[in-house]
Amino acid sequence: MGRKIQKKPRKRKITFPVKLVLILALLFILTAVVRINFKLTSITFEGSTRYTDEELKALILPNGKSELSFMLYLESKFGNEVTIPFVERYDVDMVDKNSVRIQVYEKTVIGCVEVMGGYMYFDKDGIIVESVNEPLDGIPIISGLKFSKIVLHEELEVQKKSIFEVILNLTRLINKNELLVDKVYFNSSLEVTLYSNDCRILLGKRDTYDVQIAALKSVLKSAEGMKLSFDMRNYTEKNTDIIATPIE
Repeated sequence: MGRKIQKKPRKRKITFPVKLVLILALLFILTAVVRINFKLTSITFEGSTRYTDEELKALILPNGKSELSFMLYLESKFGNEVTIPFVERYDVDMVDKNSVRIQVYEKTVIGCVEVMGGYMYFDKDGIIVESVNEPLDGIPIISGLKFSKIVLHEELEVQKKSIFEVILNLTRLINKNELLVDKVYFNSSLEVTLYSNDCRILLGKRDTYDVQIAALKSVLKSAEGMKLSFDMRNYTEKNTDIIATPIE
């Protein structure tokens, strides 16, 4: 009986495809060239009144995200923007291969209501756009409103929808005349009272407050440092009498 001859197993040669090595090498070189030539070194911001440039940079580029100028540009164009409170959107434009310009479009906020220690900010249509824990400078607190429902990104349901037009008219006039108004109060008859520092201003109820607010700037300037209540409910272009009484 013949003896079986066992064949020794052949050693398999480990080969690395030359094409794959070349592709990986080219990708490495290309990545290095892109990182060097398109490194983001300069960002300029336009249109922001609520955030500083440093705050926006920290929000849009957390932990050095999108270090490349064209990547930040592409992320903006294809809808991968970072969500920023009080910012509707922003556009990124490349100035050169290392610099971008970011145009910020802020949400139109006209006032806020205080709810359970927080502050809900709404736009001209009464839509709640943001909720924050601390009040923001330059936006008055609206009090005296009766609302049945208050939900983020939904309309604030108040006793009379046209009241938002009144608030919009007031806030525009306040900003136009550069007045510091902390609070706008509506009573049950929707008569308006403004609070500025230690002063109280009774405006009453009317369609527009242009004449009263225009006169209020000089009135408040003369009352600086005093606690006074000003009755301007009957104030008109013809009747310029203002009753001022001390606040105890």
